[in-house]
Amino acid sequence: MNMIRFLQRILPLVSLSCSVWAGIVSQATDLPGLEYDFVIVGGGTAGNVVANRLTENPKVSVLVLEAGGSNEGVLQISVPLFCTRVTPKTPYDWNFTTVPQDGLLGRSIPYPRGHVLGGSSSVNFMGYTRGTSEDYNRYARISGDPGWGWDHLQSYFRKNEKWTPPSDGHDTTGQFDPSVHGFHGINSVSLPGFPETIDSRVIQTTAELATEFPFNIDTNSGHHLGVGWTQSTINHGERSSSATSYLAPNFIQRPNLHILLQAQVSRVLSTGSIHGKPAFKSVEFAAGVGGPLMKVTAHREVILSAGSIGTPHILLNSGIGDPAVLNLAGITPIVTLPSVGKNLTDHPSVQNQWTVNSTETFEKLARNATYAQEQLDMWTANRTGLLVDGIFNNLGWFRLDKNASIFQKYQDPAAGPQTGHFEFVFANGVIRPPIPTSGNFLTVATVVMTPTSRGSVTINSSNPFDPPLINPNILASEFDMFAMREAIRSARRFISAPAWSNYTIARVSNATSDDELDTFIRSSAGTLFHPVGTAGMSPKGADYGVVDPDLRVKKVEGLRIVDASVIPVVPAAHTQAPTYVFAERASDLIKALWNL
Repeated sequence: MNMIRFLQRILPLVSLSCSVWAGIVSQATDLPGLEYDFVIVGGGTAGNVVANRLTENPKVSVLVLEAGGSNEGVLQISVPLFCTRVTPKTPYDWNFTTVPQDGLLGRSIPYPRGHVLGGSSSVNFMGYTRGTSEDYNRYARISGDPGWGWDHLQSYFRKNEKWTPPSDGHDTTGQFDPSVHGFHGINSVSLPGFPETIDSRVIQTTAELATEFPFNIDTNSGHHLGVGWTQSTINHGERSSSATSYLAPNFIQRPNLHILLQAQVSRVLSTGSIHGKPAFKSVEFAAGVGGPLMKVTAHREVILSAGSIGTPHILLNSGIGDPAVLNLAGITPIVTLPSVGKNLTDHPSVQNQWTVNSTETFEKLARNATYAQEQLDMWTANRTGLLVDGIFNNLGWFRLDKNASIFQKYQDPAAGPQTGHFEFVFANGVIRPPIPTSGNFLTVATVVMTPTSRGSVTINSSNPFDPPLINPNILASEFDMFAMREAIRSARRFISAPAWSNYTIARVSNATSDDELDTFIRSSAGTLFHPVGTAGMSPKGADYGVVDPDLRVKKVEGLRIVDASVIPVVPAAHTQAPTYVFAERASDLIKALWNL
């Protein structure tokens, strides 16, 4: 065998051997060791950002422990319109269920969370909505750190965002404002790439009823009131998640970045004390489903990025939380932080539907196998057709009337006068199964964006692999119910515009009075699955909250939290973009502390 042929055969093997020691593996024995500078718990929306940014320094070693498997080659994840199929009751979901909800007439509901590399960015509906400038300025006030304010975070939005043309390449002039976006970031953000039959009617309504429902050219400008085009984490017709972007091949090849899949963390472990405070620099995890417990140690920090459900669950199992809760569960308290798992906040949602006289709605995909296959073939061949987008091409945010009776009893919970109390999500059909066997539909989901209800994540067992008790406490407050009733009435006014006169046939729900609407709401509501606040940020030295403004856990050393759980108040936005921007700034805070 000549030398050239020998090298042609041996080089791929050398490459494979090297890849075992860096990149993504599913066996702990394929790791180079069990000690790293940083150990990140959770390869989700935030965790992968931090892993990417810290390993920009080749001298810094990072291990990410991800409980789920790979996102690669999963059609339900990659195809944007299949987002409704990837959860619940799949291997890519934690398959959590809430405790019975008083506000939902005792119903328990599925509570999807991503159980796959990329976390919930791999299974969400891909909406990329920042919220308002007032949302972030409130975070700055709550934390006492101006760095969490809107103006200070602009560079981080741009570090995250890579504005990408829509898959059909249409002229997007008038659909967004380029001056407020980033074009050289990492995570792709795009406008819809396939026109739905309702899109033009939505936009026409903003002209016909402009006073109540104005058009907003870019709802991500910091001023979101009005109706605009949806911006989604889609890259040329395919989902862009933290896994596909921050762990793209050019990043995952770094020899100092390691990802271990199917590694479910049970606890963070006390490793002595530093400066008189307990240190938590080791992580216990199960290697594979039902596998043996192993331990990995961080020389610098353990970073919890397990999300608003997973992070408090791990903290409580580690003896960090409310001693009363821990003692009841049979866990010895180590650090008293009563706020762990408290303050869970989410966006309640109701799907309002009308029958329509069009057959070009989402129902066609479920009923016509030939059409469905044609659409999948188009997506597979060249990323075109219906499947290139998520389920909503337009969104809108609105406020309650300033003289609404509810404000006689409740202080306005919005972050400011330019922040919406409720949202419209427009969908060209029924969003989730079961799909009716006949009829075609229009859906306008109404969402309360400034809920005052608060729930919790807790435990009732000392087994760290038992599921947590999740209580979002949906629609528990009078304000939330009032806002939802008014949102539904507002949506009906929107659909009463002339633009819909030859399209809609009838409302599916005839509820009209407050009592009738309350019954309709409580019997049908769910959430948008935007939990935040369960490890909330508060001022340094405060006796409430879980983390300081630098996101280090109070009363301990070596432990930091970077995920949506630290966001103290739910933003008037889908939480993906805020989580990305929190993670981007957190990465710089970590680098600054360690002079990286």
